[in-house]
Amino acid sequence: MAAAANAPDLRSASLEELGVLVERMGEKPFRARQLFRWIHHKGAGSMEEMTDLPRPFRERLSRDTRLTTLAVDAVQRSSDGTRKYRLRTEDGKFIEAVYMPEEPGPDAFDPEADDEDEPGRKRARRTLCVSTQVGCAMGCGFCMTATMGLVRNLTAGEIADQVYRVNADLRDVPGVDPQRPLTNLVYMGMGEPLHNYVNVKRSLDLLLHPEGANFSHRHVTVSTSGLVPNIQRLGEETRVKLAVSLNATTDEQRARLMPVDKKWNIAALIDACRKFPMKYGRRITFEYVLLKDVNDTDADARRLADLLAGLPAKVNLIPYNENPGLEFGDPGAERVQAFRRILEGRGFAAMVRKNRGRDISAACGQLAVAGQKEAPIRLGARA
Repeated sequence: MAAAANAPDLRSASLEELGVLVERMGEKPFRARQLFRWIHHKGAGSMEEMTDLPRPFRERLSRDTRLTTLAVDAVQRSSDGTRKYRLRTEDGKFIEAVYMPEEPGPDAFDPEADDEDEPGRKRARRTLCVSTQVGCAMGCGFCMTATMGLVRNLTAGEIADQVYRVNADLRDVPGVDPQRPLTNLVYMGMGEPLHNYVNVKRSLDLLLHPEGANFSHRHVTVSTSGLVPNIQRLGEETRVKLAVSLNATTDEQRARLMPVDKKWNIAALIDACRKFPMKYGRRITFEYVLLKDVNDTDADARRLADLLAGLPAKVNLIPYNENPGLEFGDPGAERVQAFRRILEGRGFAAMVRKNRGRDISAACGQLAVAGQKEAPIRLGARA
């Protein structure tokens, strides 16, 4: 008999919570670690896969708990190796996650591409861009996900399971290490991660756990459009890296593009970034989507340098990926490079993000699955 929909979700449970569950069921304590490893190290998609757990224990788990597992609904493959996964939740909602393979180079996708595993040696990256919400409440005018509105938050288990479903798919891909298909994670897919803070934080704890997927904090980045109260909280409660989607240099400009600026303006956002704990070798990545004739002038570049002066920061310049129905354009390579040169002249590390997966609408700002019912919006600081 299947468990009820409100039964405890094993995929979202910590090792300690599984320990309490196992004890309550009268099982030996070591079963909790076995269970956790099946879920988060091996990425098991069902109880039946957990073959070294006693059958009576598995049957009781099936009756009294549930194991959230996403279904891979579709996979689109780009000519550049990018893969876009459409994943279906157990309640029939759809999200997207994007896999990006990247060889070493100065313009690799990953926001922390200057990290090195060994001195003097860059490593190949296999990055997954994960979603944290079905849709998004932020309303950014240049982003396709915003056209969905917010449908609901994803649970910690649903966030983590994107990693496990993609890992399972990649293990048979030539050139991918089957023992560790994904090397890096970026929380930059559908949704605003800091608007779903509790579940995002729990998913990080699960994905970084040494008994689980065991990702390094150096290889995980969380992006935000500027939910100021949760920026410092993220810095204090995790060791992962922060990326800030800035995209403008004046409040008048930013509020038109990103409604979040009306609640927390640029001054408040930069102040929060200056207070972000910079231990563990962190520096903040500022993401700046360049929009033709909107925020791409030399004056914008100079104001951006002034805003970030004194911060341990680097800038990710993103030429706009054009979307149907959204009236913005790509400024062109010449304008992008001119903008970059001004920043570099002021001493900033500035990289131009490659357009990955544009032929399958998998690039930055292009993720959207239409036709899902929107939920009420609330921008609470402790969401």
